[in-house]
Amino acid sequence: MKRWLTAAVALVSLGLVAGCSDEGDPVSFGPSTAPTGSTAPKADPAGLAQMPTGPAASFKVQRTVTAAENTKIAVTTYAGAKSGFTGKIWVWAPPAYFKPENANKGFPVIIALPGGIGYPNNYWFGADLKLQEDFYRWTQEGKALPFILVMPVLNPDQQYHDCSDIPGSQKMGTWLTKDVPDFVRQNFRTLKTRNGWGFMGSSSGGFCGLKSVLQYPETFKAAIPSGPDIVPDSPLWHGNQAAMRANNPEWLAKQITRKGGPKVYLGFQVGTTERSDMVKVKSFIKDYCHGAVNCRLQVISGGEHNARSYTRGMDEGTIQWISEHMQGPSV
Repeated sequence: MKRWLTAAVALVSLGLVAGCSDEGDPVSFGPSTAPTGSTAPKADPAGLAQMPTGPAASFKVQRTVTAAENTKIAVTTYAGAKSGFTGKIWVWAPPAYFKPENANKGFPVIIALPGGIGYPNNYWFGADLKLQEDFYRWTQEGKALPFILVMPVLNPDQQYHDCSDIPGSQKMGTWLTKDVPDFVRQNFRTLKTRNGWGFMGSSSGGFCGLKSVLQYPETFKAAIPSGPDIVPDSPLWHGNQAAMRANNPEWLAKQITRKGGPKVYLGFQVGTTERSDMVKVKSFIKDYCHGAVNCRLQVISGGEHNARSYTRGMDEGTIQWISEHMQGPSV
């Protein structure tokens, strides 16, 4: 059963944060298409950078990350061409992204997914959690790569879709694994290699990240599933066992092992108070984490089923482990 995370504060998730005087103002993350002629940056010598393809999204400020050199978390509404779903996406780019010397470099991406319904907001942008401030600090400390953080909604309504294309329902699997990456490539300098693409998620969002990496290992390399559900359980499946199996992380992990790759990296996190989740995650690791499926478990002492505990777990080791297995900005 999916659960709400206690760290999600309603007013903050709606962006009603005191002191955000520029909230709602237009904001840009730089050119939305590759410059040409004399304005084009020097070519990426490693050939890994993917320049923005456009069309540009219309971004508005959600909040200011003052600790991270005044960078902005922005929000836009995006119409997914492949899924047919239109939803909100929040984004943040690290200070290094804007430095002139990095103008020709592609940056790695983490898609951050909330627990609960994950609609109409994604609580990871909130000033209560300060995830972006943590990522900035981790980068400064050498624990993390300078990730672009992307925070989409997960569902089209007040029902769980398991981030899947459930027959007869909207294509939320396509939204998350096709449309959202397309949106990022349209608006940001990214990396051509799958080594620059990963997920983090809590509870139901942890399931989504876990499933997406295992389902599309040629596109995504790593995930941080925190207190995750392990198997699909949306009531919208209506007992369609074949469709559920095709979106079941246990079955998907078997397929990667059978094929011999590509390798994926799963940084599980569970708090010591989450007894049922601990049992499920340890069982998954024992049964499916071998061969091409590489796993690590961060046990969070006193950790509960909430975003603050999971952020602490990332600080205590998970973000560094994931970063070591992903690609940094192209050089």
